[in-house]
Amino acid sequence: MKRTSQEFIRFVIIGGINTFNYYFVYLLLHKILGWLYMPSHVIAFFVSFVVSFFLNSYFTFKVKPTLAKFLKFPLSQAVNFAASSLFMYVFIEYFGINSMITPILAVFVALPATFIVTSKILKKESVSA
Repeated sequence: MKRTSQEFIRFVIIGGINTFNYYFVYLLLHKILGWLYMPSHVIAFFVSFVVSFFLNSYFTFKVKPTLAKFLKFPLSQAVNFAASSLFMYVFIEYFGINSMITPILAVFVALPATFIVTSKILKKESVSA
């Protein structure tokens, strides 16, 4: 149980770093380059997804990143992507919340489920000797 709680703390730290990375790319595309919010969200999510894979492999779960894990890693982000995209759309289009704020709020929606799925994918092939 202690190992899982330490992993979750590291996951949250990496999530913070990754959220900053995502938000920086999102703002660059949406605010500075004037792109629509959804294409900006999708591209920023993809960039942060790649960074997240390596940070979570090395720092959070302390496993070797492999091509097989990288190819399965999108499964861990499917819930996160779906929830954040839906959340952004509903709150921007129906509630008129500023598109600069909703990406940050969306992070909190999928955090627990994303941790569980990410842990299972990255740790599945790792066996301690």
